[in-house]
Amino acid sequence: MKSFSRILSAAGLALGLALTAAPAGAQQKQPPGEATPLKPASPSALAAAKEILVMKNASAMYASAVPNLVEQAKNGLIQTNLNYQKDLGEVAIIVAKNLAGREKEIGEGMAQIYANEFTEQELKDLVTFYKSPLGTKLLATEPRAIQFSMSYMNQWAQQFSATIDLEFRNEMKKRGKPI
Repeated sequence: MKSFSRILSAAGLALGLALTAAPAGAQQKQPPGEATPLKPASPSALAAAKEILVMKNASAMYASAVPNLVEQAKNGLIQTNLNYQKDLGEVAIIVAKNLAGREKEIGEGMAQIYANEFTEQELKDLVTFYKSPLGTKLLATEPRAIQFSMSYMNQWAQQFSATIDLEFRNEMKKRGKPI
């Protein structure tokens, strides 16, 4: 689970970096907090996008989304309704069972996003690539490479934080205010 959360962190970091690299003008066109509307995609493009997501085992990222969200909701409700802790625990099981399978909506949305980001031909080319020896190797080794990259980045950040702390102390000392 730790490696999964690291992969999610890496994905979040990559997304954050991608968003900060976008031109400022493009960011101003869309009101903050609103998602870009997705264009309808052809069934063939969606099928290729879904195949890519299956090859990348994307469902592992959201497989436990429903139970986790139900647990979060239960815990939030328990904080304000301590007397109902037992009942909320029992209800959480029912709610999770009633909503089981809804995480597949995430996969559908991801496929739609891929189909919006790539042309149908590009998606088909990606499927071909991922089926190639190099693509197969990428699919097998990329999670580990991301995990090691995140570990390296965390290690670097810890070391660099010490450098920043030293810089703060030196500058404050120059002002006659040692910390």
